[in-house]
Amino acid sequence: MSNTKDFIVEQIKRQITDFKTKVEESSVGRVLKISDGIALVSGLTEAMMSEILLFKSAHGEVAGVALNLEENLVGAIIMGEFDGIKEGDEVVCTKRILSVPVGEALVGRVVNPLGEALDGKGALATTEFYPIEKIAPGVITRASVNEPVQTGIKAIDSMIPIGRGQRELIIGDRQIGKTAIAIDAIINQKGQNMKCVYVAIGQKESKVADIVRKLEVAGAMDYTTIVLAGASNPASLLYIAPYAGCAIAEYFLDKGEDVLIIYDDLSKHAVSYREISLLLRRPPGREAYPGDVFYLHSRLLERACKLSKEEGGGSITALPIIETQAGDISAYIPTNVISITDGQIFLEPDMFYKGNRPAVNAGLSVSRVGSSAQIKAMKKVAGKMRLEAAQFRELAAFAQFGSDLDEETSRKLERGKRLYEILKQDQYQPLSVDKQVIIYYALINQYIDDVPVEKVREFEAGLYKYLDINSDASKAILDKKELDVKVEEKIKTVLNNYKETLDYLVK
Repeated sequence: MSNTKDFIVEQIKRQITDFKTKVEESSVGRVLKISDGIALVSGLTEAMMSEILLFKSAHGEVAGVALNLEENLVGAIIMGEFDGIKEGDEVVCTKRILSVPVGEALVGRVVNPLGEALDGKGALATTEFYPIEKIAPGVITRASVNEPVQTGIKAIDSMIPIGRGQRELIIGDRQIGKTAIAIDAIINQKGQNMKCVYVAIGQKESKVADIVRKLEVAGAMDYTTIVLAGASNPASLLYIAPYAGCAIAEYFLDKGEDVLIIYDDLSKHAVSYREISLLLRRPPGREAYPGDVFYLHSRLLERACKLSKEEGGGSITALPIIETQAGDISAYIPTNVISITDGQIFLEPDMFYKGNRPAVNAGLSVSRVGSSAQIKAMKKVAGKMRLEAAQFRELAAFAQFGSDLDEETSRKLERGKRLYEILKQDQYQPLSVDKQVIIYYALINQYIDDVPVEKVREFEAGLYKYLDINSDASKAILDKKELDVKVEEKIKTVLNNYKETLDYLVK
């Protein structure tokens, strides 16, 4: 009996000797008010901006993010279902800033802004996280934008070129092809050594599912990540979606890779932020948007950049989308984003309804990077196209009055008609840069002047098929990227040989 007692005493002594106290300090508060996904919390005196807060309700833990830091209160947005949260529930600081999982595992996946998989392909196999908010690279770490992003869209690559590291706004009314341009640009990055991130903000889930199918058919999901904050999601997820997408892109930027990111669209992003701000009782300004709505987008878009070689040489090219009302680009949010970006692609409803698709208005569209983002071959043939497109629109308006036209004006009108036929392009059919150079060369060197206007698109389609078989000129353009005498001779030969095969040109 004494042996048993001694053994028990010995065990107790050992446990007392080995016992180590562990003190955990946590900042705990209580919910004062909860409504519409916005919570007011008291007691969190040490909370940080954008810190993750845990709301402990009867239904379990729900994450939130601190947005308003006041003297006695913290305003937080709930990042999930908030129906179970009630007044008096406990709220705990996590000492972690809101971040998202990043890495190669996200390529080819559809995720929500918190990095949770939505495509039914299982959990993401990644352990690395990036904060969704990050200070943009400074001037010293950046390089000039001089490498092209080939969108495959003729009107853009020739007249409004986009460079790697540029921020080019796509702006226009609803349902006139803004998303189509962005998706074509993603499809055209196949084989271009470019990762793509498509951020859908407030879009219908059915529309995004259709986009995913189109990208899968084109083989573009192999290098694309889709971040979806759908129309049915709370405003909190819509608000953080573009920042989460940018954080995913910055992982590849830090590895020295090139990334194309689409924000579709920032109009809905601004509306979601307005909703959150009004619920947080922030003072409203113009059109009821809060005073920092400009900073909302500027701190996002400034993160797009081209880094210097010393910093790895990677780039993020941003294509934000803004929806206008009745073509009004002078409204509050459109003018804000126009002033932040390096140019805009303006889609005009009148052109769209007349069948000129993509409906890019060459007069109101601009790229502040310009021809430095084009290969030399494209720069040489497309130099005068923008001017000719703008002149044609003016002359066409003048010619409507039926006055007599001199020979030079008539010639410009006929050339302009053929130019606009060439600029027409079907959706999901991006065109490689070598074929673009050859068709523009044919236009400016009078190879198409004798082709009837109604036959121009037939001429063009036949030429591309002919180039697939007789690829010497295309290879020469892709290899040298400029039009020297030898390359021009090859282009002339292929155009002359092709024209000889056309029955409708035989007089």
